Amino acid sequence: MRQRMKTTDLIAIGQLAARTGVSVSAIRFYEDKGLIRAMRNAGGQRRFLRSDVRRLSFVMIAQQLGFSISEIVDLLSGLPQERTPTKADWSKISAHFRARLDQQIETLELTRDRLDVCIGCGCLSLSNCALYNPDDRAARLGPGPRYLMERDGAAKAAEA
Repeated sequence: MRQRMKTTDLIAIGQLAARTGVSVSAIRFYEDKGLIRAMRNAGGQRRFLRSDVRRLSFVMIAQQLGFSISEIVDLLSGLPQERTPTKADWSKISAHFRARLDQQIETLELTRDRLDVCIGCGCLSLSNCALYNPDDRAARLGPGPRYLMERDGAAKAAEA
């Protein structure tokens, strides 16, 4: 049986902006992109589900972590628009989000741990480059800092 929505479940765009710190124009942008959906009251004013506070907060976090709008749309596509998402709904999308975050964390840790040594970029300016990347072997793996871009980049270069 469907639960009837109460008027207290809905908030005005200004309330949503105040609670999330997102400007009204940005809320309209996110609405245009399909990240949130407004309902209209009898006077034609936008009303949002109170749960859109969490949805917009997720959007803000995801953007800060480097997710594109289209990636965020994909992530949120599993959430229901017509009702407040449950914990189970959020758990489904968090699995995908977690995998991407784990990948980013790995890359950040690798960068932190290797930035002061040869990264396989081809500059050969550090004294240890001659040991880790003799004759710029990393270039065979492709352009850019190969030892940072590939977890096993240094091993591949050694084999080359």
